Amino acid sequence: MAITNPIKKRLQSLKTQYDTLRKGKEAFLNIIDEAEIPEAVFNSNAIENSTLTLRETERILLELDLSREISLREVYEAKNLARVVDYIRAKSQETDLSKEIILFLHQMLIGGINDKIAGRFRKKGEYVRIGTYVASAPEQVERLIDEIFLEYGSDLATYFMDKIAKFHLDFESIHPFNDGNGRIGRVIINYQLQHFGFPSIIIRDKEKKNYYKAFLEYHDKKNTRVMEQILTLALMESLHKRITYLKGDAIITLAEYIKKNKKSAPAFSNAAKRQNIPAFREKGVWKISEAFKSV
Repeated sequence: MAITNPIKKRLQSLKTQYDTLRKGKEAFLNIIDEAEIPEAVFNSNAIENSTLTLRETERILLELDLSREISLREVYEAKNLARVVDYIRAKSQETDLSKEIILFLHQMLIGGINDKIAGRFRKKGEYVRIGTYVASAPEQVERLIDEIFLEYGSDLATYFMDKIAKFHLDFESIHPFNDGNGRIGRVIINYQLQHFGFPSIIIRDKEKKNYYKAFLEYHDKKNTRVMEQILTLALMESLHKRITYLKGDAIITLAEYIKKNKKSAPAFSNAAKRQNIPAFREKGVWKISEAFKSV
């Protein structure tokens, strides 16, 4: 199920604003991207049931002491994923995504955690499941990865977000690695977006239920709509955030904006979630330009 034309027009309008405002401000955009890394790492690891909080993730990446004992594995998971997220910002501008790049990213992610499986696909006898769904047989993995790359690269007619959503659904259905499939899959989404000149997105742990629903819809009905909606809303939010910063607007919390302008909190919260207003989250808190004029 393809993304609708009105949504495509909204994304194009936001992308045009973003491209206009970003000229000469790449250093500032890098600062925004770097500041976002702990939040991106926290959410992706939390989806995989990491016990780290956002604050703990920040302290690990800043090499600061923690107030409780943390497993060495979780420390490595945070640091390694941060390296991957940072690495693809430059790499995605240089070259198309490839199977070799995915394997290298997996080596970066799992290296030091489990070197026996890092940087390679599952081999004979290595089966995995995704909830109640059994992933593709290891003997089929490489062929299936080649097939989704061929489909992604040769389909020039389908809208880019539809292609990215389907690639993600197919990649996670294959589950080509013994570990790290979800985190690498979400990194791939951002690699693809950044290659098209868009900013990265964050799929948030608080929305994990809907994210998992997207896979069930695809497995049971071949329905891609839920994943398309998740990625589109996340991309709009990312664009709204960067456009607001690039404009130099004063930024306040959505709660402050609602109170100051005597607006309906439920209505504005819903509008933010639907991206009908230019609101965005930082550390889980909804924010907006103080100068935003609502209808």
